[in-house]
Amino acid sequence: MATCDGPDGSEARQALYLYCVARAGGLRAIDAPGIDEESRVELAPFADLVAVVSLVRVDHFCGPSSEARMGDLAWVGARVCRHQAVVEAVMAHGAVVPASFAVLFSSIERLTAWLETHHDAISRALDRFARHEEWAVRVTLDRRAAEAQVPDVTGVASDPSRSTPAGIRYLQERSARLGAGPKLDAWLRDTCTVIVGDLLHHAAEFRERDVVRGPSEADGRPVANWAFLVPRSERDVFAARVESIHAGHVAQGLSLGLSGPWPPYSFRPRFESEPS
Repeated sequence: MATCDGPDGSEARQALYLYCVARAGGLRAIDAPGIDEESRVELAPFADLVAVVSLVRVDHFCGPSSEARMGDLAWVGARVCRHQAVVEAVMAHGAVVPASFAVLFSSIERLTAWLETHHDAISRALDRFARHEEWAVRVTLDRRAAEAQVPDVTGVASDPSRSTPAGIRYLQERSARLGAGPKLDAWLRDTCTVIVGDLLHHAAEFRERDVVRGPSEADGRPVANWAFLVPRSERDVFAARVESIHAGHVAQGLSLGLSGPWPPYSFRPRFESEPS
């Protein structure tokens, strides 16, 4: 859903659409189409930061007249891709704190006030993202291959006393919904727990992301979609470890795919007074 900073954002004809915030130094212009392919992408400086914005029609994103558009997957999808393209263009120049889709400010004064309120949190995030990158690990399961390989007693036993890495508990809660038998559920849960714990030796943080199914599951059923915040110095080691884990499990029907680096959406600060 769109977020607007005024009590009734639909009253304004235009607003500033926020893509991301970056360091001001060295960022001069962004060569990417705006969210509506009409307005230019512009820079709004504040102290040592710069907000990347463009002018948009408010009624495209807020108010009763926007409901049909925001419910149109083709309309939203095209604009999400343009939003992402702008953020990635900025990321080519350095660290960014990306904004969610459809965050609008009714004036430059409101944007400036928001930047002032969150300056320190944004600065800390930019410092961290200058040293770390977000990488995605997608896990898919070939159920037939896995069922053929799961032994009568799973090779990785659950141990309630073992410390579970942060973010893994969802696997335990979700296992009953995976559609596999109990043994396969347990094997998948415990195997994924071990994999994430292994990868966390080369990453600073971990987040679960929504599992999105594509039109075809020819490459296996998606069962997990993870985000890792990886130190730049560990990038190659992390990628090699993902490949090694994939090679060790593919015969059992479990495949890992790595993509990135991505803008750090999964690890950006949560701004309590973000427009609402």
